[in-house]
Amino acid sequence: MKKYITGSCLFLIMLLGSIAATAQEKILTLEQAIDVALKNNFSIRLARNTAELSANDYAYADFAFAPRLNATAGANWSRTATKQEFANGSKRDTSGIKGNNVNASVNLSWTLFDGLKMFATREKLEAIKDLGEMGIKDQIQNSIATLIGGYYNIVQQKQQLRAIKEQLSISEERVKLSDAKFSTGLGPKTDLLQSKVDYNAQKALFLRQLTLIEQSKALLNQLMAVPANAIGYDVQDSIPINASLSFVTLQQNIANNNTAIKVQQQNINISALTIKERRADYFPTVSFNSAYNFNRSTSNAASNNFSPRFNRNGVINYGLTAAIPIFNGFNVKRQVKNARIDLDYQNITLDNIKSQIDLSLNNAFKDYEYYKKALALEEENNTLAEENMMVALERFKQGVSTTIEVKQAQQSLEDSNYRLIQARYNTKLAETELQRLNGSLLQ
Repeated sequence: MKKYITGSCLFLIMLLGSIAATAQEKILTLEQAIDVALKNNFSIRLARNTAELSANDYAYADFAFAPRLNATAGANWSRTATKQEFANGSKRDTSGIKGNNVNASVNLSWTLFDGLKMFATREKLEAIKDLGEMGIKDQIQNSIATLIGGYYNIVQQKQQLRAIKEQLSISEERVKLSDAKFSTGLGPKTDLLQSKVDYNAQKALFLRQLTLIEQSKALLNQLMAVPANAIGYDVQDSIPINASLSFVTLQQNIANNNTAIKVQQQNINISALTIKERRADYFPTVSFNSAYNFNRSTSNAASNNFSPRFNRNGVINYGLTAAIPIFNGFNVKRQVKNARIDLDYQNITLDNIKSQIDLSLNNAFKDYEYYKKALALEEENNTLAEENMMVALERFKQGVSTTIEVKQAQQSLEDSNYRLIQARYNTKLAETELQRLNGSLLQ
């Protein structure tokens, strides 16, 4: 018995130590966790990076209307060693002639008309930029929903820990009562042994629950993109429930607010602009071209009387060029057809997304309604289980009931606590899913 009391004292000291450590931990609110995740979450950062690429492309879209200007320059050096013999017997030796040549050119090309393809491309780049911004919002909505679930998972794990502590106190009371009855000969030793077994089982559950809380915090840390071992914080104790969500209101707003639908609608706009781009290749391309060419040659001697020792040319030219497509193996027709097929594909995808979201909305709202009712029922049931536990324990003290009755009441209370905590947590998850589908987590 002394050994058992010593073990209980050690466990009580450990329990008090964990409570004291928890009291010193800083409370991390849900809003603070979301704020950290918005800055650090890997998925959100990747979405922002993709959006920045699209925005960077659009920033240079207007330069598609500007002319293209290129310049080239070059220099060459030569050394001539020529010996000649003619039919009349005369000879000529022009060895040692050194020469150099400098050339440069500036070329300008300006597309004046390309079937309005430039305008379609600029609109498409703007649409892609907007798509990137929508993609960020969609990823933020999904990440926040996941983070809310992770945060309140820790809360419900804490509530489970609190329920286990309550069970520990009840089990400890059972041990004391069973020991007193056994010492006075009013109870069998089996009641004492069973009480000790149940008490040890509760201590094991307590230790396991502490581990689950640490693991849940590590998961939340991953969502916030902070070190997994940075668990020196606590979370709030309660799970607030919004019980006033309306299915009709959600259904009316979901088409305009759901980020997945808006992203897909933007994909349709991009596909429509791609068709305009492809159709522009049916039309001729008119360009303005201009160039200035400079060439200068010098040598220290002339190879004959008709060869110049110095020569310089500067030529400027300009004009219009029209590239008229006549036949290219129906390549443009194929590209236009493919673009139209892609547009049909995007429209079908939108219908599919709407169907999936409608199904998700119906299922999530049914879960929401069920868990609200289950929560109310479990709250009432938990009150009854607590009262039943108090009555059973009091009857056991007075010797009018057995340890089996107390254990049954204790088990009923334990099951009730678990169902109540789960019902509250599941209601919150269903509420969060409805808000995610409705696009209201950012509001």
